[in-house]
Amino acid sequence: MGSEAIGAMGLGLLLVLMILRVPVALTMLIVGVVGFAQIISWDAAVAQLKTVPVEVLSNYSFSAVPMFILMGVLAAHSGMAGKLFDSTRTICGGWKGGLAIAAVGSCGIFSAISGSSLATASTMTRVALPEMERYGYNRGLATGALAAGGTLGIMIPPSIALLIYAILTEQSVGDMFMAGLIPGLLGLVMYSLTITVIMRLRPSLAVAGEPTSWKAKLASMTGLLPFFGVFLIMILGIYFGVFTPTEGASVGAFATLIYALVKGMRLAGLWHSVQETLALSAVVFFMLVGAETLGYFISVSRISFSITDLLFSMDLTPIVVVLCILALYFVLGMFMDSIAMLVITVPVVYPIIQAMGIDPVWFGIITVLTVELGLMTPPVGMNVFVIKAMAPHVGLGEIFKGVAPFVVSDLLRLALLILFPVLSTFFLL
Repeated sequence: MGSEAIGAMGLGLLLVLMILRVPVALTMLIVGVVGFAQIISWDAAVAQLKTVPVEVLSNYSFSAVPMFILMGVLAAHSGMAGKLFDSTRTICGGWKGGLAIAAVGSCGIFSAISGSSLATASTMTRVALPEMERYGYNRGLATGALAAGGTLGIMIPPSIALLIYAILTEQSVGDMFMAGLIPGLLGLVMYSLTITVIMRLRPSLAVAGEPTSWKAKLASMTGLLPFFGVFLIMILGIYFGVFTPTEGASVGAFATLIYALVKGMRLAGLWHSVQETLALSAVVFFMLVGAETLGYFISVSRISFSITDLLFSMDLTPIVVVLCILALYFVLGMFMDSIAMLVITVPVVYPIIQAMGIDPVWFGIITVLTVELGLMTPPVGMNVFVIKAMAPHVGLGEIFKGVAPFVVSDLLRLALLILFPVLSTFFLL
């Protein structure tokens, strides 16, 4: 049996194991080791099983992952999130749908130091949903805005998804972060406009908040300063070459830790934050080990090259190839976690992108945005289920219905990024 056939069977087995609900990391590890053994030898596969975990866990670039996770955990446990929502709520005071816009804005700002969509969604739901319900907001609109706002964490730098894409494709982490800045902010603006349009069409879904004076709005901005301070230190430091993205993650985590301690975080809270960081980091690293093992199998099977040759023989234009890949991501996003989807598929599709001469940074941004859509779409919209867990009294149907307008908004944003690649590459020109 040829290596390409073994590669195709391996990918088929990968899907079967995931359907059987075998953990994604373990699925990739099993398929990678068994497939590699069938093509090369069992001795080589066992030797690889010894070396790959060491390579991944000793990779200096990957050390940024636990630092970004620690930043988000410290921000969530130090009270920063509550003060953030209070500030954005005051700024949006008196607006029709202002609390929903404040929730989306808080998600966007919180994600700037969290890097995780799920962490952003869970933290801001705990803070913002009770207030929106107290003011009589429609539960679908309230939870839909939070589910959508939570997805901003996957795009606005520092983003764990962009970091992993950069490492898997050997792109500059700094370039990926800068490329994600405009698309992430564009998402924040478009979500706010979506809420405004909903208020125009169905004003009964929400009420205007309590009006606030300009003096109160300006005073409330002090609650945003810790976030903007940490964000600017990292982004400007990376952009001007003061430190590497990995060093920037450590600087950001240290700055957040200092703020948390100054604001009264005790040893118990710090220990809980470290435990949560270790647990989340272990999950990510296990998936990276599985992805690296699967990548070796895909490489020796040459299935990516066979797919590339097939696409060239069909005489498809690069943009058609990109749209086909994005359609695949959109479907997979309905069933898989975003990080898992990236680590599984990038080793397969990236050689195709390279062969087609497509800008890998631009492709990474539109890929992550498409993956972001999967966090909101049924049947397995991870952000939706996170919010359901935080608000069990709200039905899944209500949340999915409430998030539908934001899915349309993201599709429009994706179209803009495809039509105008400069929106992703502006800071890299």
